[in-house]
Amino acid sequence: MKNNESIDRVIQVSDIDIGKNITRLRKSMQIKQTDMVAKLQIMGIDISIYSYNRIEKGKQNPTVSFLSACCKILNCDMNTIFGYPIP
Repeated sequence: MKNNESIDRVIQVSDIDIGKNITRLRKSMQIKQTDMVAKLQIMGIDISIYSYNRIEKGKQNPTVSFLSACCKILNCDMNTIFGYPIP
């Protein structure tokens, strides 16, 4: 059972590479990792460059709030982050 302190996390699995999708989108907008982290922090996401890098590499699972903020920064929707084609 969840409490007020729990955080919803999205588990990266081998068939969906969320980290690579975020990396691709970030680079297409010519945003550096450090700038991305700064933008996320401004949006209230408590993340370090180390943790962000681990998410992009698929070594750490992102939170739902992290993914939502990434969508706003990268001007995309969750389908794009998850690599699904837009219907």
